Amino acid sequence: MPTGLSLYCFIAAGGAVGACLRYFCTTTIDSWFGKELPFGTLTVNVLGSFALAILYGFIEHHDLAESPYRPLIGVGLLGAFTTFSTFSIETLTLLENELWLKALTNVVMNVGACLLAGWLAIEIMKG
Repeated sequence: MPTGLSLYCFIAAGGAVGACLRYFCTTTIDSWFGKELPFGTLTVNVLGSFALAILYGFIEHHDLAESPYRPLIGVGLLGAFTTFSTFSIETLTLLENELWLKALTNVVMNVGACLLAGWLAIEIMKG
């Protein structure tokens, strides 16, 4: 497991890739479905929840706790890829515009789908 500066370099490299993937995914999904509901954010949150649960499964079942991939993927890549802060702002914007049903739909879809994706990944890892 890297330490010190090399650890932060691993995290930064993962973060750069994750941020680019997030931008690509959100802009692609938004171009397909429009921006009436933030499906791009929903997509990256669900994919990120699934991927983080898979990583957790590998760490738990394959003794990867000391692997340099844990901070690279878990903190860097997935930390930059998932967008909970964006989800929060988008939901607040919907509420400020008095789009109550869309705001509620956004919350239910993000929380429900992310929990489902995480559970599914854990079940797959038990496999």
